[in-house]
Amino acid sequence: MRFDITLLYLVLRLLGKLPLHTLHGLGAAIGRFSLWRHSRTAHITSVNLRIVRRGLDEAAHAALLRSVMEESGKSAIEIAGIWGRDAERALDLVRDVRGEALFDAALAAGKGVIIAAPHLGCWELLNYWLCRKTPMAILYRPPRIAAVEGLLRKVRGALAPEQVRAEGAGVRTLYKRLAAGGTVGILPDQKPRAGEGEVAPFFGQQALTMVLLPRLAARTGATVLFAFAERLPRGEGFRIHLLPAPAGLDDADLAVACRALNRGVEQCVELAFTQYQWHYKRYSADAWRSPYD
Repeated sequence: MRFDITLLYLVLRLLGKLPLHTLHGLGAAIGRFSLWRHSRTAHITSVNLRIVRRGLDEAAHAALLRSVMEESGKSAIEIAGIWGRDAERALDLVRDVRGEALFDAALAAGKGVIIAAPHLGCWELLNYWLCRKTPMAILYRPPRIAAVEGLLRKVRGALAPEQVRAEGAGVRTLYKRLAAGGTVGILPDQKPRAGEGEVAPFFGQQALTMVLLPRLAARTGATVLFAFAERLPRGEGFRIHLLPAPAGLDDADLAVACRALNRGVEQCVELAFTQYQWHYKRYSADAWRSPYD
């Protein structure tokens, strides 16, 4: 590995030795600092919260924004801590699993499983948990620095999922895995490129929504489950959630399917609202300007 990548790996290993409550304390402080300095991340988060929680007064909005920024900081630091541990040691942090029977039943059916994992909680720990249950392929976009991809494979270790690039050949691979009764993971709230999605409501506001996941479900008959790893308070660990997909997600009408897809994400988010990645530019520009300007 390159020297800088090797140094980063050593830093991750060091962070992996720290207790989870220490990592979360450091992350919360970083989140508060980002809010204090009026960072771009804090601005985008504030805009999104005003869209999805319209009825809040200024004091309530400020309190919610602070909480979300603290959780964002925890998310960034804890992922480094998860990567710094070996996978099995990281999985010792899972305290509870809700909905595991749904996953077991879907695997036993042999028709393929699609895990819709929103930008919520600790998705790296969720990957470990899923991959310990069954081999899994995930759709992803390669990092801008090619050397980082090798680092990610190294830190994820034996429980690393098969990484499938978000391109034509990669999508065909997902179909093959599902046809063979396998499991694939997709970020259901990943904003598609212009012209590649369907507009559907997300927390009451129109948002460009991916069509790949509904198409996979409709064409393969695979079971769709929503999943995330909730961060427990005081660094106590994590709770894995698996939820059934809303009705209509595999509808041939993409407008119907995308509304169902976004409802599934909303249901997950409402279980751990402040742990969602609210600094993501989920909403598109209207005819005049972006809501984030």
